[in-house]
Amino acid sequence: MKVPSIHNLLWLLLSACVSVSAAEPKQPVDYVSPNIGGIGQLLTPTIPYVQVPHGMARIAPITTPGVQDRYLADKIFGFPVGPGAVMVSTGEIGTKPKDYASDFDHDFETATPYYYAVNLERWDAKAEVTATNQAAIYKFTLPATQHARVAFLFGKDAELMVVGDHAVQGGQRLKGPINSAGQTGETREYFYAEFSRPFKEYQTWQGASLAHSEKRSGDEIGFVATKATTAGEQIEVRVGISYISADQARRNLDRDTQGKSFEEIQKSTRDLWNRVLEKVDAAGGTERQRTIFYTALWRSLGRMTDITEDGRYFSGYDHAVHEAEGHDFYVDDGLWDTFRSLHPLQLLIDGHRQEDMVRSYLRMYQQSGWMPSFPSIAGEQAVMIGHHADQMILDAWNKGFHDFDAQLAYQAMKKNATEATMLPWSRKGLTPLDRIYLEKGFFPALALGEKETVPEVTVERRQAVSVTLESAYDDWCVAQMAKALGHAQDAEYFLKLAHNYQNVYNPAIGFMAPKSSDGRWVEDFDPKLGGGQGGRDYTTEVDSWLSTFSVQHDPEGLIRLMGGRSAFNARLDQLFIEQYGVPKYHFLGQFPDATGLVGLYSQGNEPSFHIPYLYDFSGEPWKAQKRIRQLLDVWYGDGPLGIPGDDDGGETSSWYVLSALGFYPVCPGAPIYEIGSPIFASSKITMGNNKVFTVIADHVSAQNKFIQSATLNGKPWSKPWFAHKDIADGGTLVLEMGDRPNKMWGSSPADAPPSMTPLQP
Repeated sequence: MKVPSIHNLLWLLLSACVSVSAAEPKQPVDYVSPNIGGIGQLLTPTIPYVQVPHGMARIAPITTPGVQDRYLADKIFGFPVGPGAVMVSTGEIGTKPKDYASDFDHDFETATPYYYAVNLERWDAKAEVTATNQAAIYKFTLPATQHARVAFLFGKDAELMVVGDHAVQGGQRLKGPINSAGQTGETREYFYAEFSRPFKEYQTWQGASLAHSEKRSGDEIGFVATKATTAGEQIEVRVGISYISADQARRNLDRDTQGKSFEEIQKSTRDLWNRVLEKVDAAGGTERQRTIFYTALWRSLGRMTDITEDGRYFSGYDHAVHEAEGHDFYVDDGLWDTFRSLHPLQLLIDGHRQEDMVRSYLRMYQQSGWMPSFPSIAGEQAVMIGHHADQMILDAWNKGFHDFDAQLAYQAMKKNATEATMLPWSRKGLTPLDRIYLEKGFFPALALGEKETVPEVTVERRQAVSVTLESAYDDWCVAQMAKALGHAQDAEYFLKLAHNYQNVYNPAIGFMAPKSSDGRWVEDFDPKLGGGQGGRDYTTEVDSWLSTFSVQHDPEGLIRLMGGRSAFNARLDQLFIEQYGVPKYHFLGQFPDATGLVGLYSQGNEPSFHIPYLYDFSGEPWKAQKRIRQLLDVWYGDGPLGIPGDDDGGETSSWYVLSALGFYPVCPGAPIYEIGSPIFASSKITMGNNKVFTVIADHVSAQNKFIQSATLNGKPWSKPWFAHKDIADGGTLVLEMGDRPNKMWGSSPADAPPSMTPLQP
């Protein structure tokens, strides 16, 4: 055997070093793993969309119907072409989606925010996709065959037309919510699809009837083109979309893609995502943490997707067009979820886009008469509980983003507070239940066994305790906006209503509890298991162990209600270890949203998200630091089970982003952030004004999670919070981390974050 010389060994070693150093470092977009969360913990999984930031075209494979956990689906049935689907095959012509479906394997799949590729095993083909603002670009690589097929499939109330020998266009009705006349709201989505190669042979169908017809309309229609291909031959299909017309879809396609190759578009979309994601430069942490973080940031920023065709945020619809055509519209923004941290995160990174969103909401108010909520349609009020556009608007205003009509915003907020029902999932004006809230200060509940007598109550029931709590928070927001705009009398009135949360706190049991309309406590109320499915007789999706802490605008007042800091901390401690009282499967059967459990705390559902940070108000911020790290480490992962519950439009992901950075807004609307425990050694956040806020965590590690001391903008800082004004023009928060808690840091009552109730001296 020949032994390498020292010279050769040194040369090999040098070559290896050069090879490693030449490797390009990962960029933020390279960490994004769209399949994280593709298996739901109990309810809805995530979707691996390909899209540009804030884009209207959102593309993901259409997988096996009925398989809720997308990642576990066995087949791909197609890819979106606006309202329908496109798919290739090499089999017989069919008229049903199953005729074109193909097996696939995640081991032969590439999923990124800007590009998706997968082997279609049944057809020995490959599908690739990238996207622009209003177009999807598909590239199909086919085997040698005499009958390679490209098919479009549509559902109900659709139309299509073959245009020449290389294009198909059409549209389909999209069903919306029910309007005030009991009719189904609707709009139409249109498409224009262009082939890279002419098709000489095609057929269309309706139902099972195939023919060489250039036009089809009705239910279950489709188109299929057939051609011979050589091994490795590629066909591109480029699809423009529009909510206005097929002609507009064609114009959108031309504007977005003309003169650009698939690879150029893919690179452009990648670059766009990188520019967005690099607004947060997180240094340190493990590869796993960076993967989870940048995937969560991608979901948090990508969710702001639905815009008008002139580029403004407008919920995916051109409202002026659809209003003129008599269509209803709705908001694709789950505000009950997203007001908590998604909108504050987006505001921090790009406040001007949030201003644009507020202006759009106000235009919807002018057109429909109501401020939208979650979800909403023209001429209607909130559906899920609360009017949380209030928090979004107030948060923008209080953080210095004023480029909207504030007086109009206040008018809309006040109307929701005084004329819209608080009843969950109801689209009526004030009911007798709302009047009791306005007169007595609480939303009335039914006694155990009492039959419902109010016809407006739906199967979602009254949720009376949660409605009271969230309405009090909404009223606080209206009061703050009234005060800022000089409406002193209104401010005083709504500030009084903001204390209504106190009316449902039962000191005898130490929990928020239901009252009947006569003001008596509902007897035999069980804070843990009471209220039926989802607790909905009294609470919303969670029990009173969690709902009791839903006083985001006044933690100090809640602390006093509970008997002071010691009693409050004892209850908060117990929340994280309290058990279910029944088998866990029984508990989750009653509260299916309560995933990500730590005791009765639920990281899988939004009403929990602010609770660990309440220790900052009660003198024990070190406990917040400990719990937040536990929640980050245990309930977020880098695989298909990596989301603790529904991502709910990016809300669950945005909690991770902010908490990993080291701070969180307990009370959106108040321009402050509470401090937790960052996981990165350094994070630089480039805000919309191009100023940089830096969080430095010296000596941070898995064990070094406790804050020993801090400085803010170069000055010693003993408070477990900071104001937006402290960082609005850039700033630096330096946290000295250690492995043992400093129980004195941030513990003084004078250091607690502000609440509606003033701090005691």
